[in-house]
Formats: sequence, C-alpha cells, structure tokens
Amino acid sequence: MAAHEHPGEQAHPQPIRLIAIRRTPLCLDEVFQAVGDAAAGGIALFVGTVRNHDAGTDVDGLGYSCHPTAEAEMRRIAEKVVAHYPVRALAAVHRVGELAVGDPAVVVAVACPHRGDAFAACRKLIDDLKHEVPIWKHQKFSDGTDEWVGA
Repeated sequence: MAAHEHPGEQAHPQPIRLIAIRRTPLCLDEVFQAVGDAAAGGIALFVGTVRNHDAGTDVDGLGYSCHPTAEAEMRRIAEKVVAHYPVRALAAVHRVGELAVGDPAVVVAVACPHRGDAFAACRKLIDDLKHEVPIWKHQKFSDGTDEWVGA
C-alpha cells in the first residue's frame, strides 16, 4: 500500500466533532481535545478574542446575539469545509452574551493529515462562519457610544 493510500490520509467519515453556541466562557482545551486524531499530522486552531479597539475607538466590551438558526448554519458551513478538505476532525464554538476585552468569542479547530490542509480548512471555516452565520456583535465604546456589527 502506497503512503497516499493509507486510510489516515483520507477524510474521517464522521469528522464534525463539536458545533455549539455557548452562553458560558469558551474552553480552548475542549475544542483542542475534540479534534484529537491519531492520523492528524496537523491541527490548526483559531481563537477570536474581544479586542480593546475598533476603527480607532477604544472598546470596553461587547455583546453577541444570534438567530435561532445560528448553530445549524455553523454545521452547514462545517459540512462544506469537510467536503473540500481531508478533514480528520473539526470543532467550532461561538460565544453569545456579554464579553469583556480579552475574552474568547469564537474557537475553531481543524485536524488534517498534513498542516497545509489544516491551515487552509481552518481559515475557510472561520472566514465562512464570520460571513455567513447570523451572529451579531454589539460593541460598547469607551466614549459612551455603541455600534451593532453584522446586524
């Protein structure tokens, strides 16, 4: 059997391990453990955090809210990613509710046989989640103003 024919080089038949919207703080270790796979040579993990600024204005915190279909949309996007990459395991969680500067807002991870595919699949996953999932951000600025993003 040639190296490229090894079963570990193929996508896992059940690669989506964790998809969730959470009101509680996100756990990076939970996401990392969800994508553990002995055939994965690369795991790419992305953590989106609340930053202290946006467009030149100081941010004190923000709140996320979502449409009831948000989790189903996350799963739909995950299914698209696993259809295009040799994904061994995939996980994505997004926080809703009030978050402080520095808090993780989204954590995604993808495990593939090779690092290049893991990086590409993880990038596709977070980019599509950000653009397609109905989650809205309400930023609260230090000057007392606020702004809805994505609404």
